[in-house]
Amino acid sequence: MAKIFLASDHAGFALKNHLVAYVSKLGHEVIDLGCHTEASCDYPDYAHLAAEKILAESALGILVCGSGVGISIAANRHPGIRAVVCSEPFSSEMARRHNDANVLCMGSRVVGLGLAEKLAEAFLNATFEGGRHAGRVSKIEY
Repeated sequence: MAKIFLASDHAGFALKNHLVAYVSKLGHEVIDLGCHTEASCDYPDYAHLAAEKILAESALGILVCGSGVGISIAANRHPGIRAVVCSEPFSSEMARRHNDANVLCMGSRVVGLGLAEKLAEAFLNATFEGGRHAGRVSKIEY
């Protein structure tokens, strides 16, 4: 199984904690980068920390904030990070298969626990197909 880094801001704290347990149950090695309380904090701090770890270890990540949008924007500032916000499993799977996404972002105010589990499972069970998609992914960074 894979090493998965999880992180969130205060808005995503409860959902991130749920996903830490769920992803562990799936058999993955989970590293919880925080936040570790519901005290107000800034999502870019956790997005940057996770992006650095993901890139350094060629790992995957799951990031959570209120909408999933802010934390994905911050993570995508790092060359080599391909963070996607998903709220349904098809996009979560296809982001891995066709776009070689390495970070799944979701909003705790958008998805519930059951849907979050399905998003994570679809993302983590998919693999990059390469082939014609590899050329397209290589054009993302310029």
